[in-house]
Amino acid sequence: MNRQQSLLAARGVTDQRDRLLTADDPLAELHESCGGSLPGTLAVPELLDLVRQSREMGLRIAREFTAFDGSEMVSGFVRIHPLSDENGGGCEVLVENWQRAPQPEMSTHDLADRIDAIDRAAAEVTARLDPRQQVQFLTSSAVDVGALQDAIASSPRKVWTDYVTLKGVAHHQPLHWRLLDGAYCTFEGSARHWRVRIIPLGPISGAPRGFELLMVADEPPGAAADTTEIETQSAQSQLIGSALTPVLRQPIARIIANAETIRTRLAGPLREEYSDYAGNIAAAGQHLSGMLDDLADLEVVEAPGFSAAKEKVDLVDAAARAAGILGVRAQDRRITLTHVKGDGPIVAMAEFRRVLQILINLIGNAIAYSPEGSTVTIAVDNAGEGSIALSVVDEGPGVTADQATRIFEKFERLGRDQDGGNDSGSGLGLYISRRLALAMDGDLIVMKPEADAPLKGAEFRLTLPRA
Repeated sequence: MNRQQSLLAARGVTDQRDRLLTADDPLAELHESCGGSLPGTLAVPELLDLVRQSREMGLRIAREFTAFDGSEMVSGFVRIHPLSDENGGGCEVLVENWQRAPQPEMSTHDLADRIDAIDRAAAEVTARLDPRQQVQFLTSSAVDVGALQDAIASSPRKVWTDYVTLKGVAHHQPLHWRLLDGAYCTFEGSARHWRVRIIPLGPISGAPRGFELLMVADEPPGAAADTTEIETQSAQSQLIGSALTPVLRQPIARIIANAETIRTRLAGPLREEYSDYAGNIAAAGQHLSGMLDDLADLEVVEAPGFSAAKEKVDLVDAAARAAGILGVRAQDRRITLTHVKGDGPIVAMAEFRRVLQILINLIGNAIAYSPEGSTVTIAVDNAGEGSIALSVVDEGPGVTADQATRIFEKFERLGRDQDGGNDSGSGLGLYISRRLALAMDGDLIVMKPEADAPLKGAEFRLTLPRA
């Protein structure tokens, strides 16, 4: 099979939470085709594992990798360099020898292995059974599986069906393992519904030596706190950031991965409307993942003593990087990103990754609220003695004087008349951005319209101290 080889190399930068902050087009496109967004957790599983290893061990890693972008196989040679805390504490990702090839047709055996691998990744309960389906051991980190673990510990060596209640199966147990593979069950201590996978161990022919038991929950663990209570109690927002965010992140990632598997028809042929439905599920999962990022950032900026690093940041370069990251999103809506700058660099004292985070939020909102075919203008200029201003101007419906007084409030979703943007989600994006600006001894404001003047888009203005 002929392979198409590209000489393009790609560079990206991740942060301490393995979120991809910046990336050249090939890497950004692969990240987004795998369900990710910029900035967002690196969505290419093969690269995410390597980045985590490099960051946690503080070692440089260089090796080949392969990934699937939804239509083709992508391969290359990746070099990952951990960055110091002064430089953000993440990793630099360099991809060389970028190649693409059509996905080879998958055999029935390979497809079954792929489905088993997906279920292993999604399972919150794993167990080993002997040839008679008796439980040898069971492991789980889910908070609602404790009662099941206690029941097995107090009365071991029973058939696994003795510890659960099967749904839709009324025959005498134990049944042949093939009849139980894919069944649903419940058990004491958990309100969730669990899908059961039974995978035989040993040679394909002959009686299995035992079985691998997997339980995959249909629902995520726990429940999110009511946001109306969070609005009035800061302590509860920290509870979400510390407790629920880590618990929800993995199930949501599994939902996204499974939905993408269905959307791209990896598990077999599928009608177009069901593929589109799976795509909607993946998009909703990405939205929830972004909200979790906002909640984690909320806890950081509201922590006592929170402060930003002080380093020299070229705002012209930061604006260009943010515009580059969101360029594909703008093109999808036929929006032109115009970058107005003076001669040479314009340097402020701030923290680069926080400045980039603010700019991505502002430009992303501007793209979301602007009509198709319009222009979003990003400008860097002087803001008086000792200050530099960076403004983002769109051609959307604008911000009224009343909205301008509320737009930076926590959980404010009424930011503008049109649905969309970050504020129609968690209502935290602009609140967090302004807290970050204040932590860097600057400010973030929205320009209020003159009295009785018609609205002509919105202008957000970030000011920072000059270096």
